[in-house]
Amino acid sequence: MGDPKGFIKYRRSTPERLPVAERIHSWKEFYQPFPAVKLKNQAARCMDCGVPFCQSSSGCPVENLIPDWNDLVFRDRWEDALKSLHSTNNFPEFTGKLCPAPCESACVLGIPSDPVAIRNIESAIIERGFNEGWVRPEPPAKRTGRRVAIIGSGPCGLAAAQQLSRAGHSVTVFEKAAKPGGLLRYGIPEFKMEKTVLDRRLDQLRAEGIEFRTGTHVGVSFPAEALRSDFDAVCVASGAERARDLPIRGRDLRGVHLAMDYLIHQNLTLEGAPSELDESMNAYGKHVVVIGGGDTGSDCIGTAHRQGCLSVTQLEILPEPPMERSPNTPWPYWPMRLRTSHAHEEGCDRKWNVSATECIEKNGAVHALRMLKVNDRFEPEGGQESGVEIRADLVLLAVGFTGPVTEGLIQQLGVGLDTRGNLVTDARYMTTVNGVFAAGDARRGASLIVWAIAEGRKMADAVHQYLTGPSENT
Repeated sequence: MGDPKGFIKYRRSTPERLPVAERIHSWKEFYQPFPAVKLKNQAARCMDCGVPFCQSSSGCPVENLIPDWNDLVFRDRWEDALKSLHSTNNFPEFTGKLCPAPCESACVLGIPSDPVAIRNIESAIIERGFNEGWVRPEPPAKRTGRRVAIIGSGPCGLAAAQQLSRAGHSVTVFEKAAKPGGLLRYGIPEFKMEKTVLDRRLDQLRAEGIEFRTGTHVGVSFPAEALRSDFDAVCVASGAERARDLPIRGRDLRGVHLAMDYLIHQNLTLEGAPSELDESMNAYGKHVVVIGGGDTGSDCIGTAHRQGCLSVTQLEILPEPPMERSPNTPWPYWPMRLRTSHAHEEGCDRKWNVSATECIEKNGAVHALRMLKVNDRFEPEGGQESGVEIRADLVLLAVGFTGPVTEGLIQQLGVGLDTRGNLVTDARYMTTVNGVFAAGDARRGASLIVWAIAEGRKMADAVHQYLTGPSENT
């Protein structure tokens, strides 16, 4: 604890965002620089709370040593803070930008006051590390001769790859897309994390000896059986890409798309992939409706604004949450309360307790959306039959994911699935097939990026013990 009275002396402060009128005309990140002296003061707010719930598994799945590096930042020991941060988290630059920070919801200071700005301090540490040249490749002194295949180059696969490579194993990461990164590259909008942030970390992984085989869709263009003969262990980190659809009338109209398809399309457009362009996914001059109130829906709102939409309406079937923490989610649990994202600030009409029932056609494309007001049991209110219509030239379905795509890779590997369609594993991340492991969203269902990294690390430890015996670890 750097300053015993820091949590009394300093109020919570975080980096300011560029004005809405300025940032919606750019795809770049929009947070203003935060002076080091202010970061030091924010780190000083970390209390001597006795039991730091922020670093428990419920507060931080990777179990970051948060009080430790807060204290080190306060004492201007930034390189030591980076070492502490990297000891539990391979990619703090990803979590510092993309994680919703359950650690802050579990912060003890959050009971009587505003929690410590943990995520911003984490982000500042890793950016300082890259700027100072402290983030360097760490190849192993020798190789074990064992080969590991990892399917998927999202945060789970990348974390497992780095841990296993540093343990001395030869790692090959298979990625179906043209470039590695998974949804970090193709699903996350540029304004939330610029791709240069991903690429600089990939450069480090390559320098550590990790091989990336892109454009290789295992189970489709590359037989899964070949992995079993060519590698000593196989790790499935393919994510939960099967999107939940909304089978309403007019779903097949032009201009009605799954949210992730829309976000991927925009990222490909920014990469300069003209063969992928689909004008029905461009929000320019259109009235946009986003169905679903989560982070993916928020990403769609921000993207639509930068494309030049006329308006955005977001529909949520659930009731509007309270402004403050609900009694149903007491501290230190993730609170159920109303959250207003940067995208909502940019302009959005949010409607609660509504259910979309029909996409209405005009000239072969969607022109309007019909919706019903529902109660908390999702039943129509007031005996409504037809509902009301709103203008909709582009409808985006952001209603979650149902699990991994099983066709191809998973079917060919012959691994077992649970009742939710996720891969079944034992306590050591082994699937029902010996030598085949699984982690991340493919194993637990769609979740947070910090859970993906945590699972990738744990799977790597299990694979290492499988290959070398329990006496060694990563």
